[in-house]
Amino acid sequence: MYKNYIFDLYGTLVDIRTNENKPYLWEKMAEVFGFYGARYEKSELKCAYFTYCRELESTARESDEFAEIDLDLVFRKLFSDKDVEIDDSTLNAVMMFTRSLSTKFICLYDGVEDFLKALKKKKKHVYLLSNAQRGFTRPELKLLGIEKYFNGIFISSEQGVKKPSPKFFNGLMDRYLLKPQDSIMIGNDASSDIAGAKSVGMDSLYIHTEISPECPEPPSDATFTVMDGDFRKIKDLILK
Repeated sequence: MYKNYIFDLYGTLVDIRTNENKPYLWEKMAEVFGFYGARYEKSELKCAYFTYCRELESTARESDEFAEIDLDLVFRKLFSDKDVEIDDSTLNAVMMFTRSLSTKFICLYDGVEDFLKALKKKKKHVYLLSNAQRGFTRPELKLLGIEKYFNGIFISSEQGVKKPSPKFFNGLMDRYLLKPQDSIMIGNDASSDIAGAKSVGMDSLYIHTEISPECPEPPSDATFTVMDGDFRKIKDLILK
């Protein structure tokens, strides 16, 4: 039916809940930064983090409304403000620790790995197209054991642009020589995933999950829909 299956990650393959506002997170993160000589009070660190995020996002949107920032730059700035230089491995470790502390839970939806296995068995090509931060997402793909199923991984913070921008979709297709008529986008966001796919002439499947943006009716742009969040239904709809 299709040669290429392109997936969103969070809310589509992965159920996740995070909270970056809980006091415990910033208390422990102030300790971690202090271990490397960057001394912060927890309220100071939290304020600086969100301030730098907003500043980067504001600057990025001046050139492209769908520009994506890289949180690596925020973490480096937090260290450099305290005159501390860190290497890439330390930065990655701090970012993973931050993500771990902010995450309430993370797991695959029922049926996800079975479907990915079925796609590979049928020699289909599988890609990830995710609005995400590489410092969080790449380790989480390993944690969940699904990195091995993807022929290509396209993450917005690495590309500087995010869904629904056609630049992001076209970037994936150009890199891996994909044709939109041979491909389908599977995602849980009617705007980012479904409208984005339509903008480049690609079919799509919309799945509505608990963490989807509000969408009371099936998106009219979607080729297929699963409105009850049951990922196991997708296989019968689009794998032949």
